[in-house]
Amino acid sequence: MSVGRIIETPDCVAEGATWLAKSCPRMAYAIEQTGPLPLRRRPDGFAQLLSAIVSQQVSVASANAIWKRLKDAKLTGPRKIMWATDGDLRAVGLSRQKIRYARALADARIDYLALRDASDDEVVAILTEVSGIGVWTAEIYAMFSLGRADVIAPGDLALQEAARILYDLPDRPTDKQLRQMAEAWSPWRSVAARVLWAYYRVAKEREGIR
Repeated sequence: MSVGRIIETPDCVAEGATWLAKSCPRMAYAIEQTGPLPLRRRPDGFAQLLSAIVSQQVSVASANAIWKRLKDAKLTGPRKIMWATDGDLRAVGLSRQKIRYARALADARIDYLALRDASDDEVVAILTEVSGIGVWTAEIYAMFSLGRADVIAPGDLALQEAARILYDLPDRPTDKQLRQMAEAWSPWRSVAARVLWAYYRVAKEREGIR
């Protein structure tokens, strides 16, 4: 199965933004407010998924601080996580639950190279088999580490809040509602997500994603 378009350069993001602006006046308005969108490409592999676990249910600032301590302690590889004591991992800021998730990820032995050729749905299915990796984390990985152009993470609260403001909705859309809204942004849903995160920063004056 084809993996579809891959976002590799800022030009890819700009192409998607141009398409979205032509397709939706609200998207065009948001892009006018935000200016050029960030590429947000990241490496793939264990460390990026561990970083996503760190980001779960904490602020961007807290996640950045914890991740810096993990990197400083050289605790970003699967073997290092398995060899570390719970005390080592607590000392850098991981909760008991996140320690369990980090160890589950280290023990999962995911074939990260094979994920590059898997479909979006297969990526989500494979990753969510690991304890502590939900659909949000898997979709973020597909978007940023694998560069998939047509993936969104509708469970993301910042995306939901940005969509509420931009589309003047009475309430923040649910995961299901935002997923339905995002169908109109295909084949550039990942760029639409970048638009919404950037617009969130403008509207709320704080970061919505690491």
